[in-house]
Amino acid sequence: MSLAPEAAALRFAPMRPADLDEVHALECSVFPHPWSRGNFQDSLASGYDAWTARDNAGALAGYYVVMYAVDEAHLLDVAVAAARQGRGLGRQLLDRIGARAKEQGMASILLEVRPSNARALDVYRRYGYREIGRRKGYYPAHGGQREDAIVMRMDL
Repeated sequence: MSLAPEAAALRFAPMRPADLDEVHALECSVFPHPWSRGNFQDSLASGYDAWTARDNAGALAGYYVVMYAVDEAHLLDVAVAAARQGRGLGRQLLDRIGARAKEQGMASILLEVRPSNARALDVYRRYGYREIGRRKGYYPAHGGQREDAIVMRMDL
């Protein structure tokens, strides 16, 4: 399958402190319970593998944050700008995440996703992730409630 021209034109760069306002704004625009700017800042300070994806005009199209532990990569956060979803950008981000994890000697990638995030679940399943468990009450939800997380893994 070939990538859409928009997806093929992405340029990846390590996330920098100067990117955080823009990254956080994108996060807030696509998630009902977004990470804080401090979460991104802490991820950079911890040395997590954090990257931005920009189009040829320099506009932020997406990003991801991955933590490596022993032989498993943990995908902590990934997002595609709302106006660009459904155009192959998510797949390109997942391709990049997998390639980086292999470079680091990882055997698999683990992630958590909300059961209510049907679009992300579909993308992950089609990409090859499989459900391996649930974390009860993992995510904050509306009205002070909590939502479970579906734990998924993909072997590399």
